[in-house]
Amino acid sequence: MASVIYQVVESNRTYVDQIYSPDQEKCFDALVQLKNSVIGSNKQKSAVIQLGILTRLIRILNDEKSSPELLVETAVILGSLAKGTDEHVCSLVDAGVIPALLNGTRCVLEHHCVMNYKMAGFRPSLEPEENVAPSITHPCQRYVEACLRCLRTIFGSSCAPVSVLYQDSNIIPHLIHLIPQSIYNQECITTILTHCCQTPEQQTILCNSGAIQATAALLCSPVYRVQMPSLNCLAQMCHKNEKVSNAASTASFGGKSIPDILVGLLARDKPNEMQLASAKCLTYICRAGAISPEDPKILYKALSCLVRMCKKDKLCNERITAAETLSYLIDVDTELQRVASISDHLISSLTEFLKYQPDPTLSAGGSSVVSLTHMKKVNFEMKLALEMKQAAFKAFASLGSNDEDIRKRIIDTDSLMDHIVSGLSDGNAKVSLAAVRCLHSLSRSVQQLRTTFQDHTVWKPLMQLLHGAQDDILIVASSTLCNLLLEFSPSKEPILESGAVDLLCSLTCRDDPSLRLNGIWALMNMAFQAEQKIKSQILNSLGTDQIFRLLSDSDVNVLMKTLGLLRNLLSTKPHIDYIMGLHGKQIMQAVILILEGDHNAEVKEQALCILANIADGDSAKNFIMSNEDVLKKLASYMMHTNIKLQIAATFCISNLIWNEEEGALERQIKLRELGIQKLLQQMLNTNDTTLFDKVKTALQQFT
Repeated sequence: MASVIYQVVESNRTYVDQIYSPDQEKCFDALVQLKNSVIGSNKQKSAVIQLGILTRLIRILNDEKSSPELLVETAVILGSLAKGTDEHVCSLVDAGVIPALLNGTRCVLEHHCVMNYKMAGFRPSLEPEENVAPSITHPCQRYVEACLRCLRTIFGSSCAPVSVLYQDSNIIPHLIHLIPQSIYNQECITTILTHCCQTPEQQTILCNSGAIQATAALLCSPVYRVQMPSLNCLAQMCHKNEKVSNAASTASFGGKSIPDILVGLLARDKPNEMQLASAKCLTYICRAGAISPEDPKILYKALSCLVRMCKKDKLCNERITAAETLSYLIDVDTELQRVASISDHLISSLTEFLKYQPDPTLSAGGSSVVSLTHMKKVNFEMKLALEMKQAAFKAFASLGSNDEDIRKRIIDTDSLMDHIVSGLSDGNAKVSLAAVRCLHSLSRSVQQLRTTFQDHTVWKPLMQLLHGAQDDILIVASSTLCNLLLEFSPSKEPILESGAVDLLCSLTCRDDPSLRLNGIWALMNMAFQAEQKIKSQILNSLGTDQIFRLLSDSDVNVLMKTLGLLRNLLSTKPHIDYIMGLHGKQIMQAVILILEGDHNAEVKEQALCILANIADGDSAKNFIMSNEDVLKKLASYMMHTNIKLQIAATFCISNLIWNEEEGALERQIKLRELGIQKLLQQMLNTNDTTLFDKVKTALQQFT
């Protein structure tokens, strides 16, 4: 790099020196030469930055005495430098170019020209570019546009500090204030706002600053390069934001609401890119709750457009965008899923995504020398194939998330399961995540768990995926494993043999509540109607200390599944007696902990059901009968206002005094002395038929 810098300095000594000249005319000529040298050359850009010329360029922008022509040329050079690499952008940011450019959009206008801003009900320039009023060619306006173009490029980089636009509350309103001045402003500012709208707080700031109303006007522009960034900006503002989406759904321009304007942009005579962007806007507004999924704009316009754009005659990038947007639109609505599944052969169209192969003409053909351009094309085609798979898996996952018939049609698609199994093992994390999400959706089918899933042994790649996967993949994969461990799944036994118990127990110790939930949920399913050795393995691997931690978990779902695990462990008499013989004291402590804690009725019902299971054992009964405090708790829950708690407590009493079992008479005498029989007689007045039957059965046990 040092030799390159030396060559730049020596070969261009005159104009490099003149950049620092106080003579603005000489400086201007030097800047023109500098601009010509850096355009299209990253090597020259690097050399210029290494020379430290950025400091001089920023000083020119900040100098009130700089002529408009000098300012424009400097901003153009900075814009060219910003179009280099991310490293170049970082150098610009570190040098402080953003404040100087933002200042250039504001202060220079005040110093050099008079502009008339009319924000109230403003209209964007709707004339074709060549007919725009001559005033925009004023040097000051040209400077503003040059600054905005440079800012647009900088904020398009991943290393741009987005937060800088929100440090001063006047910056966003000022940028929106500049929108009416020219088509260039409209194009650049909407793109800048899109890049800088990344959090709910930023979405709200843009909305409160008038960006929604400004965008409504720009959507009606006849200029394509204004409409597209405006659509992207609107989508970014509305994404997962109810407040902003509500504002967008009611905003209007020219007597038409934004949703109606978007429907107009969905017309088939519009460019595909515009149709997709409009459908995405409607999708985000709908998913945020501002438009009903049943609205014809969604059901018959946006949905229809997205399905159509998945067809094989569309460009690959268009099909990818359509499938991913469609997946998000229908993900939580069963009616949209149903309509989409029968629309325009969608399932067949999505299957074609998985068959996509890179262009065979791009093979090296045996040549030992492969050009950089050729390699870029090959890499692009490979990337495209991965994105096609990812998009198809996402769409299939959403389509099959609720309806059994749709799942069957998806699974019956030729070679789909082979593609999913292959996707699970894909080296690309995004493809693996999409594949496991698709598998998770399809695993909700009882029939497919018994047949197709077993035929393709999907549990093998799934178990491999669970070892060392990133958390986002691990969450979905472990949730899928929960389904594969249901008692009717043929995959349950081989999964157990592959070391699933230790893996799942380790998940219950993770910081992420979703992983803890999936771990304990899968163990609960595993323990259902399991052999005693499996139950013992679960208890030994998990440990009673960890069970206590899970029973104190802040996530009530984790708590409920832990109680569910205990219920499943304590089922069938031999298992109940065996487990209570080993861990009875700790289990009783856990149940008492829940019954005495500040928990809702559903949680306490589970604890009472565990007691009922313990009461069904032979020797295990003694853990309850010998604990008068627990017996008193049962009596209090028999008189509780919650019917479900009364039923659970009564069922436990019934198991304790069942007259066909050894020692029943002694237990009946003790409970009669505690007033349990009288309580049962009082409960015969209940209007709940289930409780009445439980009470009647319990009373019949007393001899």
